Amino acid sequence: MNENARGEFWSIYREALPILAIALLGGLFAGVVLEGMVESVERFPGLLVMVPVFLATRGNVYGALGGRIASGLHQGLIEPRFAWDERLVNAVVASFVNGIGISIAIGVITWAALGIIGWEAAALYEFVGIMLIAGVLTSVVLIFGLLALIFAGYTYGYDPDNLVGPIVTTLGDIFGMVFLLFAVGLVEVIA
Repeated sequence: MNENARGEFWSIYREALPILAIALLGGLFAGVVLEGMVESVERFPGLLVMVPVFLATRGNVYGALGGRIASGLHQGLIEPRFAWDERLVNAVVASFVNGIGISIAIGVITWAALGIIGWEAAALYEFVGIMLIAGVLTSVVLIFGLLALIFAGYTYGYDPDNLVGPIVTTLGDIFGMVFLLFAVGLVEVIA
């Protein structure tokens, strides 16, 4: 390994390690919140089936947004600040619409799949309501949190490509679980 490649390796490692440590703590917190949801499983049978799918799609949708933002920053097409920029706005709106759409789809597909295999499931409107509320709230936090952290990191000399994955994972897990718990409580009160 030549000296330049070794230096680049250590740079990536040095930038990613603290964020990965934070991601680890965020994942543990999300597990604690999941433990708090166990009682809700009796009220909403099938709820736990949606949790991994919901968290994974947060990573997919907002990881793609982070990748677009990182590429835009590298190419000089996006400035690292909150300002009206057509590229930035289009990427954010597309991610928001995808995040909400996939949340609703998770509720519908989970309900249908549980029915097909003969497992007990909460009502369709309950699944969709939980996913819609949690999806909207996590989308807002992920969009603004992701942008703020990528912009701040880039401004301080961090490579946004090293930040996107851990940021999306951590914010998605923490806020995804918190807002799922909130949505379950809200739907339980309304229904």
